[in-house]
Order: sequence, then structure tokens, then C-alpha cells
Amino acid sequence: MKHLFRGLFVAAAIICCSFQQAFAQQLPPIPVDPNVRIGKLDNGLTYYIRKNALPENRADFYIAQKVGSIQEEDNQRGLAHFLEHMCFNGTTHFPGDALKQYLERIGVKFGENLNAYTSVDETVYNISNVPVTTPGAIDSCLLILHDWSNDLTLDPKEIDKERGVINEEWRTRMSAMQRMQEKVLPQMFVGTKYANCFPIGTMDVVMNFKYQTLRDYYEKWYRPDLQGIVVVGDIDVDAIESKIKTMFADVPAQPNAAERVYYPVNDNKEPIIIIEQDKEQPHIQALIFNKHEATPNDQKGNLGYLVQYYATNLVSYMLNARLNELTQTANPPFIYAATYDGDFFVAKTKDAFTGVVVCKEGAVEDGIASTLREIERARQFGFTETEYNRARTEYLRHLESAYNERDKRKNVEYVNEYVRHFLDNEPIPGIEEEYNIIANQVAPNIPVAALNLMIKELITDDNQVITIFGPEKEGIQMPTKDAILKTLKDVKAEKLTAYVDKVSDEPLMAEKPKGGKIVAEKENPLFGTTELTLSNGVKVILKKTDFKADEIRMKGVSLGGSSIFPDSEIINIQSLDAVGVGGLGNFSAVDLEKVLAGKKASVNYGIGSLTETVNGNCSPKDLETMLQLTYLTFTAPRKDDDAFASYKNRSKASLQNQELNPNVAFSDSIQATIYMHHPRAIQMKADMIDKIDYDKLMEMYKDRYKDASDFTFILVGNIDIAKDKVLIAEYLGALPATNRKETFRDTKMEMRKGVYKNEFIRQQETPKASVLVLYNGDCKYNQKNDILMSMTSQILDLVYTEKVREDEGGTYGVYVGGNLNKYPKETAYLQIIFDTAPEKKDKLMKIIFAEAENLAKEGPSEANLNKVKEYMLKKHKENLKENGYWLGNIDEYVFTGVNMMKDYETLVNSITAKEIQKFANDLFKQKNEVEVSMVSPEKK
Repeated sequence: MKHLFRGLFVAAAIICCSFQQAFAQQLPPIPVDPNVRIGKLDNGLTYYIRKNALPENRADFYIAQKVGSIQEEDNQRGLAHFLEHMCFNGTTHFPGDALKQYLERIGVKFGENLNAYTSVDETVYNISNVPVTTPGAIDSCLLILHDWSNDLTLDPKEIDKERGVINEEWRTRMSAMQRMQEKVLPQMFVGTKYANCFPIGTMDVVMNFKYQTLRDYYEKWYRPDLQGIVVVGDIDVDAIESKIKTMFADVPAQPNAAERVYYPVNDNKEPIIIIEQDKEQPHIQALIFNKHEATPNDQKGNLGYLVQYYATNLVSYMLNARLNELTQTANPPFIYAATYDGDFFVAKTKDAFTGVVVCKEGAVEDGIASTLREIERARQFGFTETEYNRARTEYLRHLESAYNERDKRKNVEYVNEYVRHFLDNEPIPGIEEEYNIIANQVAPNIPVAALNLMIKELITDDNQVITIFGPEKEGIQMPTKDAILKTLKDVKAEKLTAYVDKVSDEPLMAEKPKGGKIVAEKENPLFGTTELTLSNGVKVILKKTDFKADEIRMKGVSLGGSSIFPDSEIINIQSLDAVGVGGLGNFSAVDLEKVLAGKKASVNYGIGSLTETVNGNCSPKDLETMLQLTYLTFTAPRKDDDAFASYKNRSKASLQNQELNPNVAFSDSIQATIYMHHPRAIQMKADMIDKIDYDKLMEMYKDRYKDASDFTFILVGNIDIAKDKVLIAEYLGALPATNRKETFRDTKMEMRKGVYKNEFIRQQETPKASVLVLYNGDCKYNQKNDILMSMTSQILDLVYTEKVREDEGGTYGVYVGGNLNKYPKETAYLQIIFDTAPEKKDKLMKIIFAEAENLAKEGPSEANLNKVKEYMLKKHKENLKENGYWLGNIDEYVFTGVNMMKDYETLVNSITAKEIQKFANDLFKQKNEVEVSMVSPEKK
């Protein structure tokens, strides 16, 4: 490829004419990765197959359809999404729920590994992380894809059952933003097919369509010329291709098929201003669109498209850095603002350079004006060389990291690329070729002047759309359309000055600390680790892995946390994250981002109830930078009054109307009910913000990090132990140490005992009942009980999916989750959460309690127990190749003394139905049962 890029012809083309014109020129094609097998059958079906060994012995099976809700007529609204659901409810070779039952038996979990989505222009189904060593699994998964393509049964009984499920999905998703977006579309896309295209459709259609209407839609649009099969994994490519050719050959082509139209979006000369409000919307959010032509699919295969992608990303990065800088001022003009270039809202046939701004109440015009001003400033004056150097360095760092991980990529990463290639003709050169083109040819040859010309093409005086979503509440003043039009004109008329990029050559640390020493070193066979003791008392556990080439993860932890502070300090305790807004050492938060550009190194602190922690992530070559950040986190938190004033200002504004969101009332009630109004169980409210004491925060923070002698650091990843331990001793060994002896204290924040019910009425725009049931009690903290809790949760999930979702059509889903606590007391809890229609609540609650009681009395079915075991064993094998999994388990052992990995597979296999029955019964018989229900009745 290199001979194609001699000289600066790409940059010259861009500078000498408009950006769009440059890309229309005949530029070299982007190669297709030779490691993917692409083919097309005679009936028009396309397939992509790739051999990949991560995860080991696993494969992903996808079918992508070039069809979505945009194909629906008015009497079909919601059928594309309904059809997606029906693919899991009966096919020729897998009648009824046999498809789910089979896949769950081989460890493929519904909702996690088995899923689908429907959007405006596409529908995609996946069967992921399939254990290909299981006999028959490959053939069965291909047969499922075949049935989804052409052999759905669409049984009337199953259709009628699914109506209720989708109605409850609609209820769960019908938030303030969803309601407003449905009102916005007809105004934003007036006179086009996009005006009413949300996949959820209308419940009138969903609940009443005739069976034949769905069948007609299926027959019309699910056809091989619009379908792409993707198989990636630990497979034989030739064998898979042969199976696809044989199995899918009988799917009939449709020579007289309806045309698949990609509907255009109208241009607009005058700005379109849309303002919508909702009684449950807590924030004021504005979207500022500058529409421009999307690159046609047939032009995405040449180099110009890759250059365009690179350039628009850098433009957004640089603008976002400027907006973030504004956010850090003492009185910021908005809560949050950012830009990106992509699809125009829901339409892929038109792109838009888009600004997103979350405004403060009473300052909507200011927030929009400030965002527009920065966009206009960039359009008029462009970006500086120093800004571009940082942005380019950061972009190349991400690309380099992906290149370094080229042999460690997981199936899903390839699958996503091939799905996008099939649906949108997105390039798939492979990371080696992409890195070569961008790093060696494009980035060095595209000057900042080219991007400065580009932004003039992206930001024009026509094709503007501004959409504002806000609360509907007495006393809130929303701007008028005329006021927004005036804001647009005023910003255009302002005399702006060029942005000044304040940069410094100062290093992150002016001088290295006086390092410590390693005073003891030993190998620990338990986790295959090397353990160091440093001269200041810090303990370091190193686990070398080869799972990722470009990753080292770190966690440092010590006992104490916020429990050390009195309950009276709860507002400050809840605000300890604010210390980080000031930056580190000599660098503000803004300057810190600048100095770290191009480095893959980050460090964050966390002060929890029982521990204080430092968490880090880095590339092996940036380990020293991560250690420097760690050192500064302990020794040099930076106080910045302006940044803290900004934090308070934005926090207060964002919390000001949060009570309008019904979920806040539900969450507050859960906390108050379970913890009986314990002072530490409060949720932050707007009126608490002014009570935060910055000096006190700094004092509390420094108290937690002034003594590292009781910290244990765990580093997992691509570590060179012999070399890296020198750096570790230099920085971690230099951390301050006072050798104090401390642990956490019991703050008596315990879950409510006994049976307690809290049901309250909260009127909502969409009538709904939200329910939480929580069981808690004493439970020995050990590995077996941890596994038993996980199994109990998963088994109840299976039961409720069948009984509550499928049989009753009563909810979109029931969440079941449980956990064990070691400290301050050994306890366990199990929670069950779901939404439903108010009139269905009582009936569903009877099922919820009856099935929990049945598990405690009779235990699980062997079929469900075996499904859960298969999934857990499969998941464990995959987790063993994850740095985060090892870090978490080593941390667990350090904190609790329990090895959750020991003989895991043997223990899981040994669990019996009787043991699960006893575990559930032991928890439930303690009679600690809390029920919280928020009900919004149907409006009369």
C-alpha cells in the first residue's frame, strides 16, 4: 500500500478544494482484511467467516438484516420489533421455546449470549460465546440462523403471549425522553418516513394487529438479499463455509422483491427550532445539529473515507477539550457540553455535526450560546498546532493500543466490524493495515490547516436544527423559538477572538521521589504471583499474564474508608469525589489532560465505606506515568477554588429538578425503607451542595492517603517483573508512611429485619408499578455460599422469565441478584425488581412469592440447575483469560481471606438441587423480607 501514499496528495486535495469534493475524487481503495472469508450465495445471502481463538473454544453466530422500523406502514408500526421477539418463540426446527431451552442447556444465556436488537434501519440477532466443542453446537446454531432467515412459525398463541411482553417493554422504556423524542421526530423530519419510525411502534398496533399482517411483513422483508451471516470464532473456516452453502441454499430468492429504499432527509434553509417539555424530565438538554451529506455507501471503500473519519474525530476531540475547559470555570455556562459527527439523529442517510449541551435552569440561552460560540470560534479561526498535536497523539495512541492487541482481539470485535460492513459498507482493512495507513501515511500528511478548512464545511449557515428537551414544571422558564433564533444570530454577529492554547513543557513530576527499597520478595503459588514488601511497609502483588499485550491493571487498597469519619460528616463523605476536580501536583484537571495526551495511563481514587483505594490502568510502556500519577494521588492533591466552585455549580444545577424523575422517588424510598433512615443512607439533593466544606474534604482525603504503610497494591497484566519492580520500588516505595494501625469501624448501617411493606402512589405520565422485594439475613461468608447465591439468583431468573414474562406477559423482565457481605457482619441479601402494569401487580406478586417459596421448599428443577452450571462453567473458563478477573479475585483474597477461584469447577459440578433448596430456605426462613412498591394508577 505504501506506494499509493507518496507525497502530500491527500492533504493537498483537501486544502485546494472543499473537503467533500476531495473525498469524491478517485482515491486509492481501502483493502479488505484477507483473514475474513466473504462470499455470497446464488440467492443473494452474504456471509462472513473468520477463524479467531479468543475466547478459546468459542464462536459467535450473527445474522444481520437490512430491515428495520423504517420499512413499516402506519398499520405495521412496531412489527419489525415484534418480529424480532418472535424469532425466540418458535421456528420450524425449534418449536415453541425449544430454541432458548437448547441454547441454555449448552451454557448460552438468554439476554446475555442470546439476544437481538431492532433499530430504524436494521435488525441484528446474535448467539454469542457458543462452546464449539459441545457436540452438535455449530450445526444447531447455523440451523437457528437459517430458521430466523426463513422459517419462523409465527404461531398465533405465541404471538398473543408476546403482545403483553412488548406492551410491558414499552411501559418500562416510556421515559420522559422517549415521549419527547416521539413528539420531536415529526417536526425534525417533517414529510419524511422518519417522522414516525421508532421501533417500539404503537401499542394499538402491537395489541391488535392481525396474524397475517405480521406474516406478510416477514415474507416481504426477511429475505436472503437483505441478510448477512457472520460466524467468528475457534472454528474451521472451510467447514463453516461448506455448511452455510449447503444449509442456506434452500432459502428462496425473491426476484420481484420490494425495493429496499434508504429514505432521504430534507434540507432546510432556515433553522428548525423544536422545544418539548415533559413533567418527568429532570434536565434541560439541547441538541445542535448542522446537517451535511452523508458519505454514500459506495464511496466508503476509498481512502478518502478513512481520512474523513480521522479528521472528524480530531475536530470533535479538539472542540470537546475547549468545551471541557469552559466547564471547569467557576461559573460554567452549562452543566456539560460536547460535540460529535455522525448520523442525523435517527437517519443514516444524512449526517450532522452535533453539539450536545445540558443547560442550567434559567440559563438555557447562555448554555446554547456558549456551545455555539466555541463551534463558531473554531469555524472562524480554526485550531492551533499544539491542539492538533495533542489530538493526533491521542488518536494514534488508541490506534497503537489496538494494533498492539491485534493478536488478542475477541470474537465480538470482529463480528461488530463485519456487521457494519454488511449493513453500511464500513471499511474492514484489519488493524494492521489501518494502523499502517493512518499512523504512517495519513496522520503525518494531514496538517492542521486541512482540518481548519474541514470545519468550515461542517458548520454552515443553513441545515441547522436545534432541539431542546426540558422539564414541564411551574416556575421553569423555557426559551421561546424566537429567543433561540436570536441567540443564533447574535453569536454569528459577535466579534470573536482566536482561542489561546495554554501549554506547558513542565513534566508531570519535576523530579523523581527518593525511592524506597524491596525488603522482601517471595513467590505465592496460590495465584501464581510475586509478592514484594517495600521499605515503607507497602505490599505489592504482581501477576504476569499474556491475556493482553497493552494492559496492566492496578488496585491499591487499605482498610478504613469513610467509616472512620462520624455520621455528622455524611454530606462531605458523599462528596469526597470532588477532591479530584482540582487536578494533581502543579496541574489543573484541564492541564493534566494536556500533559497526559498520548499516554495510556490513568489513576483514580475511591473512598468507600470500608476501604480507600487507588485504581489504575496503563500500557506497559506507560507504567512509570501510572506510578507517577499514583504518587501524586497520595502526596499532591491540588486545591482549586474555581474548579470546586464549578463542581458545586454544576452539581446543584443537575440535582435541581431530579425529583421530577419518578425513579428518584423509588430509589429514595428503597434506601429509606431498607436502612430505616440511617444517616449514611441519604441521597444527595440540591439543597445539600452548599453545605459541602472544601477544606474539610481536603483534610479528610489527606487523612485517608497520608499513610501508605497499610496499603496492598495488586498489579495484573503484561508486566516485566524483573524490570518493573525497580520502578515500583522507586515510586510506591516512596509513598508516605506513618505506620498507623487501623481498620474500618461498624457504622451500624444494617438492613431492616422482619417483614415490612412500603407501597406508595406516585402519579406518572405512563401508568406503571415498580416493585422491589429484598430478602436478607445472616449467612456464612465462603466460596460455596457465594456460588449458591449466584445459582439461586440465576435459577429464579429462569423461573420468572418463564412464569412472569412468557406465561403471563406481565413484564419485560424480572431482575434477580444477590450478594454476600463479609464485613462488618457476615450477611446475605437477594433482591427481585420488576416493572409492570398497575392492574397486574398483585397477580404477579403472588407468582414472585410463590416461586421463591417453592424454591425454598422443593429446590430447583434439575434442568434449570444444569443450565446454570453450564453457563457458570463456561463463563469461568472465559474469565480465566481476563486481567480484571484475576485482579478481582486476588483483591478478594487480600480483603476477606477467601479464595473464590479454588477448585471452582469441581465445586460448581458438585452442587445439588437439595443444597440450593437448603440455601434458599436458610435465607428466607429468617423472615427478613422488605417490599417497596411505587404505583401509578391508570388515569381516570
